[in-house]
Amino acid sequence: MQKSRMTIPMLHQKKQAGEKIAMVTAYDYPTARLAEAAGADIVLVGDSAANVVLGYETTIPVTLEEMLHHTRTVSRGIEHALLVADMPFMSFHISREETIRNAGRFMKETGATAVKIEGAGARCGMVEALKEAEIPVMGHIGLTPQSIYRFGEFRVQGTMADQAADLLDAALALEQAGAFAIVLELVPTELASTITSRLSVPTIGIGAGPDCDGQVLVFHDLCGLNEPGTKRPKHVREYVDGWNLLLGAVRSYVDDVRAGSFPDDAHSFHFKSKQLDEFHRRVNPVSEE
Repeated sequence: MQKSRMTIPMLHQKKQAGEKIAMVTAYDYPTARLAEAAGADIVLVGDSAANVVLGYETTIPVTLEEMLHHTRTVSRGIEHALLVADMPFMSFHISREETIRNAGRFMKETGATAVKIEGAGARCGMVEALKEAEIPVMGHIGLTPQSIYRFGEFRVQGTMADQAADLLDAALALEQAGAFAIVLELVPTELASTITSRLSVPTIGIGAGPDCDGQVLVFHDLCGLNEPGTKRPKHVREYVDGWNLLLGAVRSYVDDVRAGSFPDDAHSFHFKSKQLDEFHRRVNPVSEE
C-alpha cells in the first residue's frame, strides 16, 4: 500500500492522537532521500544551511536565492514528507506585500508545502498575511538564530518566569495568527510542556524536552558529520559517528590511489576483442615495404 503524502491536517490528527512527529532538516537531494527513506514526517530546508553546508558563521548571510536553490534540490527527493522551507533573514521583515511575494516564490518555484518564519510580535501580522494568501506558515520561537546579534549567544530562552510567560503568549499569538505548527527552540522542558498543552496546533521541539508533539534535529548533527572539535550542543544526540566513518572511507580511497591499487581490473572497462584489434590496426598501421 502506497504511503500517503503528509498534510497539515494529518499533522494535527497526530497531535490529537498523541502520535509524535519526526522532523529532519535537509539541504540537498541526497539528504532529502535519506530523510524520506527513514520515514520523516516533515523535512525542513533550514536556513541552518548557512552554517552547515555554506560555511557561514551564522544564518544571517544566507540569501533568498540560495534558500530557493536548496529547497528546489530537496523537493526533488521528497515523495511523502511535508516539505517546509525556512524564510531567510530580511525576507519577511519589511512589508506584508514583500513577505507574501517571497513566500510565494517558495510555493511556486520549489514545491514547498509551507514556509517557516522566526519570531512573534510583529511577525504575527506576517503570519496572518500569509494565511490570507493561502500560504501555510510554521512559527518558531525561543532561541531564534536570526536574532543572534540581539541575544549575543546561543543560550536557553525563557528561563525566568516573566520571559517564559512572554513566550507562552507568543505561542498563543502565533496560533491565533494562523500558524499550523510552532518550533520551540532551546526553552525549558516545563515551559515547552505548558505551551504544548495550551496549543491546538503541534509543537516541534529542538532542545525543548520530550513533551513537544514532535522533534527536529539538523541532519548533520544527528549523523555526526561535524568536524572533531566542534562543540556539540546538549540537545543533540549523534546516532552515528559519521565524520570518522566517512573520513575512513575517503582516506582508504586516497591511499589506494597513491598505491596504484585503485582502480583495478574489476573497476575498469575493456574493448571487445574485435574492436581492440581494429583499434590497434588504426593506430599502428603496418608499414608497406
